[in-house]
Amino acid sequence: MNRKPIDLLDFSGLPAPVYFRYADFDAHSHALAHRHPWGTLEYSAHGVMHMDIAGSRFMSPPQYAVWVPPHTEHSFYSAQPITYRAVCLAPEICRDLPQQACTLAISDILKAILKDFAARDVKIAQHPADVRLVQVLVDQLHLAPVHECYLPYASSAGLLGILEALQADPGDNRPLAQWAEQIHVSERTLARQCVRELGMSFGEWRQRLRFLASIEALDSPRSIQEIAFDMGYSTASAFIAMFQRQAGCTPEHYRRTSLDS
Repeated sequence: MNRKPIDLLDFSGLPAPVYFRYADFDAHSHALAHRHPWGTLEYSAHGVMHMDIAGSRFMSPPQYAVWVPPHTEHSFYSAQPITYRAVCLAPEICRDLPQQACTLAISDILKAILKDFAARDVKIAQHPADVRLVQVLVDQLHLAPVHECYLPYASSAGLLGILEALQADPGDNRPLAQWAEQIHVSERTLARQCVRELGMSFGEWRQRLRFLASIEALDSPRSIQEIAFDMGYSTASAFIAMFQRQAGCTPEHYRRTSLDS
């Protein structure tokens, strides 16, 4: 696989307290581990971002962004083409934002501001109306619900092995009892372990994984029914219902509109 390196910002400090960056990254683009003195909101308006931040793995769909605090080592990888947006914030603005990397659920207002600024290529707000929008954006960041991670990973070897097997094959429908047998624990023990280490049930984790995998699959010419079967659903309607709960729209609507983000 031929990975394409991403150019990093060549600043010792930001040229403005709030600086915006936009890019369209090809599939298999990557940035090696790096850190900088400012904080960054990393957002994909189309596609799924894969990030390693201070030893933790993050994957975020377009309803979420990843917050990287100042001086935090992080790297980046895109398995598919993504429409990238970043908001770089000076350290003084970051003081009231999370001090650990996390996933932020971003509002429609924040997404609309990013979309508008990207369309006009606003990197530094200078017009008074844009300066006001920047303040709204920062206010929205302070209000954004914090999630530790949209798709958390386990610390124990047994559960981690199960999650990695599922990531390699999201359509694997084996029930929890069979996975438990594979790592020689009871189903109840494994269920408790999922809640303790992931903060959610095994079923919810697998559904989130399938949602992320389906976003990437929707970039292909495969039909909705084919994608549904690949994700382990016996009918397209069950897959569409899951996707709509997660994304707020059908897979077909997402496919039609995502490139206009």
